[in-house]
Amino acid sequence: MRIAITSLGPDLDSEVDYRFGRAAYFIFYDTDSDTFEALPNPAAMAPGGAGVQAAQIVASRGVTHVLTGEVGPNALPALMAAGIQIIRGVSGRVKDAIEAFKRG
Repeated sequence: MRIAITSLGPDLDSEVDYRFGRAAYFIFYDTDSDTFEALPNPAAMAPGGAGVQAAQIVASRGVTHVLTGEVGPNALPALMAAGIQIIRGVSGRVKDAIEAFKRG
């Protein structure tokens, strides 16, 4: 399973970014192989439509879940239409969020 976590930095020790559309990074984590990839969010500095652009980026990476602080009103339906489950209210370090997700 592949999940995406919004992050303030490019590694698992970084803090979860509360924002989805304007998150600094997306951490794409594969629960089967225990590997990750960090991607700077190209939509973070968009003048408008950052949430929808971010949703398209995440959906194109084949994720099943997004872990984040909050998702805006435009990104939410885009993620839902892609069949991605959204877990909001996530905070702390990325690696702790991943461990909590794996525990259920």
